[in-house]
Amino acid sequence: MNAPAAPSKKLTTVEILVVVIASIGFLFDTYELLMTPLVAAPAIAELLQIPQNNPIVTDWVGRLLWISALCGGVFGLLGGWLVDRFGRKTVMAGSIFLYSFSPFAAAFAPSLPIFILFRSLTFIGVCVEFVAAITWLAEIFADKQRRERWLGITQAFASLGGVVVTMVSFWLSKHAADLPHMGLPQGLGASAPSTWRYLLMTGLLPAIPIALLLPFVPESQVWRERRASGSLKRPSFAALFAPELRRVTLVTAALSACAYGIAFGALQVTVARVTPGLPELKDQAKALAPLRKEAEALNKQLNALPPGDEARKKIIGEIKVNFGKQKPINDEVKKMADTVQFHQEMGGLMGRVMLAILLIIGIRRVVLLKVFQIPALIVLPLTYFVFFQQGGNAFLWAYAICGLLTVAQFSYFGEYLPKVFPLHLRGTGGSFATNVGGRMIGTSMAFVTTNLVAPMLAGTGPMLPAHVAQAAGYVALTIAVVSFAVGFLLPEPKAEGAD
Repeated sequence: MNAPAAPSKKLTTVEILVVVIASIGFLFDTYELLMTPLVAAPAIAELLQIPQNNPIVTDWVGRLLWISALCGGVFGLLGGWLVDRFGRKTVMAGSIFLYSFSPFAAAFAPSLPIFILFRSLTFIGVCVEFVAAITWLAEIFADKQRRERWLGITQAFASLGGVVVTMVSFWLSKHAADLPHMGLPQGLGASAPSTWRYLLMTGLLPAIPIALLLPFVPESQVWRERRASGSLKRPSFAALFAPELRRVTLVTAALSACAYGIAFGALQVTVARVTPGLPELKDQAKALAPLRKEAEALNKQLNALPPGDEARKKIIGEIKVNFGKQKPINDEVKKMADTVQFHQEMGGLMGRVMLAILLIIGIRRVVLLKVFQIPALIVLPLTYFVFFQQGGNAFLWAYAICGLLTVAQFSYFGEYLPKVFPLHLRGTGGSFATNVGGRMIGTSMAFVTTNLVAPMLAGTGPMLPAHVAQAAGYVALTIAVVSFAVGFLLPEPKAEGAD
């Protein structure tokens, strides 16, 4: 009897289209989300008609992040159920169009509630798309090695999203004044639309290639055949906590929360809140201190006045003068922040590439997770407790390694989750781990770091970047220890073909 032919390593035309669509989807997942730190503050300031350095703007940025993460978690969980109920390709397509058109609509927002609504819809689309895409991709490639290879490779494109959105933002900051207005609202006293509105409009980009390519790719064959035969069970949230799935449901949600907790509780607060305290920015911090103290006093006076008070114009003028004095110094700080951000993005990209290589080699899944968890126990505390105080290349490279170790775990779960839940629960189970564990619980660690631990370390004095760095170190180390311990409870996926 002849042995079955080994699957061809060469991609078919349809498989190439599948890989292209998945890569575009993962890239723009990150692109759409990382618009938020770029557009949130200027958008809120313009819509509320107050200076960008006003504390009210900072408060609303935090609320926006919390509201969008909560919406993404809740509706992302529902989206996972829809993936199992109505099909992977169908829901993936809908979620991509949702996160493409919602930022475009947000560009025309006339008020803050409308802006928050559309940014929340974007977050929902991203949360649903990630689970739908990895489930669809995992079932399109029947061969184990090819599936692991292309899941790893396509997810690596997610790390390019941050690089691309940064490049687009940089280009728009130079050329937005030359672009047509296209009916975009203009800020009070402005002669042209703000740059943040043009950046949001670029969120429409993924819808164009996806709309052209989707008709030529199939739905998951195994899902379609099960549904046609009537043997596909209906998805249920309660089924995730049946005795045979309870362990994997809770452990994957906990580990996803840990990965997102390190990302948001340490890495994400580093660029804006920790970078200004690096030793190489000591002179800039000294020069900014009295200017920021003056700005704080002026903003308190402004916020105490009613909206129609004529005295507001004079105070806003003084705030603008103060802002002008701060700008050249802040520009130097921003250059360093961009350098720090770049190292994180490159570290994350290398983490995804490394994971893809290790997947192809075929390391056991629990062991593979430890490859990234164990170094994190060492590198994370060293970065925030030691290298932050040294600054320079030591800090930058350590921070890049933090990005590598953390982002690799995102790709790890993207490859692992479709294997450990049965066919009718792959979307629901993957969504529970990613959206409830990661995006709802894990992202809240940013609040813990900046609003609970850092103020506690600062005591009665002002909260400095050094306090935030210390807080990030404590939070990251605690989460890394929990993640390492919980990782031993992670079950190996069932044998190929088991359901």
